[in-house]
Amino acid sequence: MIKITFLAIEGCLSSSISNMIDAFTIANLWQKTLSNDRKPLFETEVVAREDRPIHSNGCFQINPHCAMEEVTNSDYLLIPAILPVPESRQMQDSKTLDFLGKQHAFGTTLAAMCTGSFLLAETGLLDGKKATTNWQFERKFRYRYPKVNLEIESILTEEDNLICTGAATAIMNLALRIIEREGSTSLASSCARALLVDTNRESQAPYLIYSQFEKHKDTEIHRAERYMLDHLNTTISIDDVAGIACLSPRHFKRRFKQATGESPLNYLQKLRVEAAKKKLENTLDGINEITRQVGYEDSSTFRRLFKKHTSLSPREYRDKFLRLES
Repeated sequence: MIKITFLAIEGCLSSSISNMIDAFTIANLWQKTLSNDRKPLFETEVVAREDRPIHSNGCFQINPHCAMEEVTNSDYLLIPAILPVPESRQMQDSKTLDFLGKQHAFGTTLAAMCTGSFLLAETGLLDGKKATTNWQFERKFRYRYPKVNLEIESILTEEDNLICTGAATAIMNLALRIIEREGSTSLASSCARALLVDTNRESQAPYLIYSQFEKHKDTEIHRAERYMLDHLNTTISIDDVAGIACLSPRHFKRRFKQATGESPLNYLQKLRVEAAKKKLENTLDGINEITRQVGYEDSSTFRRLFKKHTSLSPREYRDKFLRLES
């Protein structure tokens, strides 16, 4: 039997634990249907720092089976999402970090769900390895953990018995991954149907909302950002934008990258793609018309850039997200 341990943390999202336990319960039921083995495939337990109830975000009380030092022979240790994301100093609990490190050293697979990847990154185990997290916290994660190879567009990453998932509902992709690893593809497929999970999701990119203004204190770069946003439907030269910021092109590009983490050209592309996404979601304007509205003349160039930033073609994006008011 595969033993899956959930680490309950004060302020965690209870759904990271309860929904996952439900998924493994469903897997056990389907296992009996699909095979001659009547024994459950998965065993789940909930542990906490101390053997006492903790309160999740929303004040749901979680009653652990035991304290974390009592955990033995666990195959998977799952770290829940935590909201709001604590400051780094608040997660530097040596007892919890040591526990995670020792479990990984014993051969246990550690899986961090959503913002739980912040806690996993605090251990240092993710340094030099790929990871993902909730896309809304990309900049915070990159700033705190520059040694981690963050693949923010990924729904799920896996390396060296370390798994991370993207935003909240990606926990179901994690459940199905474990069910497939420890059971079978047919079992995972049956569970996906029972849970109504889209198994073709591999990227968070279509869901990302690009911030129109980065949080920094460089007033000249803010002026350049505002100019770009106000002139998306026109031809914009990066050298002209540098002039708006009263900087030389070379100095402007360096300072823009320092302030926003993006090159001016990539930033402009993301602003245009974000504007196009809103039009695809809320209008029936043709793709060629939207191409012109966001500053491109060549629709093939626009389609290529759109897919680069969202992993979907404009038509696929509209089919997925179109919402017109009645």
